[in-house]
Amino acid sequence: MKAYVLHGINDLRYEEVQQPDCPEGWALVKVKAAGICSSDIPRIFVKGTYHFPTIPGHEFAGIVERVGASEDEHLIHKHVGVFPLIPCRECQQCHDRHYEMCEHYDYLGSRRDGGFAEYVAVPTWNLVVLDNTIPFTHAAMLEPLSVALHAMKMAGVTDKSKVGIVGTGMIGICAAQWAKSMGARQVVVIGRNEQKRGLVENCGLDYLNSDNNDSTGMFDIVLEAVGTSQTIQQAITASVPSGKIVLMGNPASDILLKQDVYWRILRKQLCVSGTWNSSYDGTYLSDWTDAVEALKNGMVTVDPLISHLFLQQQLPDGLDIMLKHREPYCKVMTVWNN
Repeated sequence: MKAYVLHGINDLRYEEVQQPDCPEGWALVKVKAAGICSSDIPRIFVKGTYHFPTIPGHEFAGIVERVGASEDEHLIHKHVGVFPLIPCRECQQCHDRHYEMCEHYDYLGSRRDGGFAEYVAVPTWNLVVLDNTIPFTHAAMLEPLSVALHAMKMAGVTDKSKVGIVGTGMIGICAAQWAKSMGARQVVVIGRNEQKRGLVENCGLDYLNSDNNDSTGMFDIVLEAVGTSQTIQQAITASVPSGKIVLMGNPASDILLKQDVYWRILRKQLCVSGTWNSSYDGTYLSDWTDAVEALKNGMVTVDPLISHLFLQQQLPDGLDIMLKHREPYCKVMTVWNN
């Protein structure tokens, strides 16, 4: 099969490799769409994966080609999304079914081979069976959709909530859509790039350019979806006294807060919490099952979020756009025609 194999930092090669094995309890998924996550950029170009060689990619969807056990044959030819975290099933968090916080997890696309390939081996437990009506490009966005939903559930959005989302990336815009679907009184996406305004507004959301407008004390819930010292400070400033801040942005470096910024947390008596990944529990109700239902009934809009669509052979072009910020983007998606 063809795959993008990371042999070392900044050494990604499109080459022929063997299809992965499909042992008992696993399925071989033919990839039909794979999104590029912002975390894939440092993983490929800066920090590397946990070992080399590795096939990156954790946002993907496809069709089950074969299975390793006869009792799973009903899955063959099913359209599936994939929960990329493989829990150890032994730690306390797994016993409590908080699999997203597993202490010894495996992960498709970073700790083991992932979705930038024509085929991926996936535990059957991690397969999210889908209606054939859901496009593969939409199904490949289930992971960021679920992460955004997890954050909004952590925030406790109600019909009285005024919600500010700091960040105009895929997950930030999805989080704003979730907040709106939960009935929030006001939802505003806060960014610095005026070129993102149209993208945000096409999703039925309000946009605030922080360079031209003051958001001080506007929101009782603020989601920080970037992961820099500046945007965390912005979230603290935008919060009302007794407000709640949910930190979701994945930092690329140390987070440093000035003394007067830290004091605002104390003086405003803010509740600051973190959110990580998304809840998933096989066929049981979770963030993933909620996200699937939302795609089916149109509660969230994902088509406008796909800013770039590439064939599998053009995946490096998508990586280059994101690495060099050559043009505005939201979700860079690849389609696989194997």
